Amino acid sequence: MRLAATSLGYPGLKRNRTLVMDALVNLCAGNANRAVSVLGLGPKQRDLVAMNTHVRSAPTAPAIDIYTGVLYEALDFASLPAAARKRADARVAIASALFGLLRPSDPIPAYRLSGDTTLPGVGTLASIWKEAIQAELTASKGPILDLRSGAYVNLGPIPESIAHRAFVGRVLLDKDGKRSVVSHHNKATKGRLVREILLQSTVPKTVDAVPEFLAKVGFKCEIREPKKDGDPLGLDIIVYQT
Repeated sequence: MRLAATSLGYPGLKRNRTLVMDALVNLCAGNANRAVSVLGLGPKQRDLVAMNTHVRSAPTAPAIDIYTGVLYEALDFASLPAAARKRADARVAIASALFGLLRPSDPIPAYRLSGDTTLPGVGTLASIWKEAIQAELTASKGPILDLRSGAYVNLGPIPESIAHRAFVGRVLLDKDGKRSVVSHHNKATKGRLVREILLQSTVPKTVDAVPEFLAKVGFKCEIREPKKDGDPLGLDIIVYQT
């Protein structure tokens, strides 16, 4: 199956997806050395430039199968019961530099594009995505637990108008009373947390119920006050090193 824009969730992002995809394909179909530099690729990753030129015609698979890494390994989506996998589209949104937001089941091709990239001719991805992603977040219902990394938060931060129903989560490793953000623990814990959310038959209907819900499924959480008015509350998820 080839990419079909009409089959993707969050249809309000269609125009922006076309803009980013056109810019990415044009970049990668041109000077390969320039594309390698713009995309931040290493000398052994030049094949990813060619891969990007074919995103419109390449075979597709569910987004949850396309993305890889520590978070997705900890989530281990394929091993979830069928009922839990079925819940994913209603409960999980995947942030994407190329597509903005995706449902886990959305069929997409493999590609290479990072959230902090500046594409020639269109500028930073944040400048393209911000308003469109924020509109989709605003249209969503219920509490939001934002687990995106910094570059992807910048693509579309939680709007002030819905900050009252959102938490921005981060994972802190507690080692002998000293807390810090450690990349592996951060990603693995987020993957396990999403897995546990999908395993539950019900989830909180209000933001106030989120910390207690996470505590009941095995995650120690602490609420963190926002840095400024209009920002969502923070939610620190504490992992202890044993």
